[in-house]
Amino acid sequence: MRLSIPISAFVAAIVGFGGTLAIVIAAANAVGATQIETASWVTTICLAMAIESLWLSWRTKMPVITAWSTPGLALIAASSGFSMGEAVAAFIVTGVLLIATGLFRPLTKLISRIPPSVASGMLAGIVVTFALNAVKTIPIDPWLILPLIAAFFVIRLFNPALSVLAVLIGGGLAAFLTGRVGGLPTPELSTLTLIAPDFTAKAVIGLALPLYLVTMASQNLSGLAVLRAAGYHPEPGPLIGVTGLFSLLSAPFGGSTTNLAAISAAICTGPDVHPDPAERWKTGPFYALAYLIFAIFGASLVAIFAVLPQSLIVLVAGLALMASLANALSIALKEEADRMAATVTFVVTASGLTLFGVGAAFWGLIAGLVVLFLDMIKKR
Repeated sequence: MRLSIPISAFVAAIVGFGGTLAIVIAAANAVGATQIETASWVTTICLAMAIESLWLSWRTKMPVITAWSTPGLALIAASSGFSMGEAVAAFIVTGVLLIATGLFRPLTKLISRIPPSVASGMLAGIVVTFALNAVKTIPIDPWLILPLIAAFFVIRLFNPALSVLAVLIGGGLAAFLTGRVGGLPTPELSTLTLIAPDFTAKAVIGLALPLYLVTMASQNLSGLAVLRAAGYHPEPGPLIGVTGLFSLLSAPFGGSTTNLAAISAAICTGPDVHPDPAERWKTGPFYALAYLIFAIFGASLVAIFAVLPQSLIVLVAGLALMASLANALSIALKEEADRMAATVTFVVTASGLTLFGVGAAFWGLIAGLVVLFLDMIKKR
């Protein structure tokens, strides 16, 4: 056990929670959720992620990290005309579809055969946006951001994982001491609320099916790519099936879909966590502990992260993923014969392209596989 293991897990949890919590709130508002229902939504997702990450990491001895579907939440937030009951019904249907996907072996075998070069190109395309956004925070608040960047690279010389946590804690304290943050909210415990589903054709076709496609294309494929890029060989079916099961169980309490993580997982799977890949699975239990705490104090944490400068959250996410970006690029470009396919995958994924409600990660994967297939035909 190294200190870098819990630190990486907690940083991944904090960055993942604080960086995208606003999208959860926006999605809840879009379907007319009350404040109590929104608190239940956040709490039950955190509980599902804690159990999933703990069980899957321990069972597989791989750092299997789960997350809420950020593209899926964005899809919900952009939708209109749905009630909270219809949203719950859509979450239930999506969970069932994910379970079916996990049980359908031909599909899971197809996913597991994604070439490492293309998978790493997709991961790099996902991560590079966060790195670029971190740089873009400099002109927003240079007096806060520049010293934090300098501290990151200095501390990284001695302890790479600690450098990210130092930026997060130091940045939060600096923001508070310089008046960038107001008063802290009073702590309060979260609650769960049972919400009756409203199954309608509109909810199933207009919300459940797009949510399933976005979750699979933009999240689960990316999550598997992260593990493969780190040198692991997961069996996709059980991982997807378990996240589908807990998505189904959490749906009646307002919880939207959970899935394999990409960004958070990238922080927990790299060499900075532990030099021995066989030891990195231990990030899973610590990640689960963090989300259990988030579940208990979800309402208070929502308020705390809401008052922190957004530029600080963006900076921490970008700096935490620098090592993962370098590692993914090195794997993607390692094989000369696959470089064009990997590059196309990277470019399309990084572009943010969205077609038919499906995100850029999926289209980047498709584009890379097509180029790889054409190169194979040429060689023959």
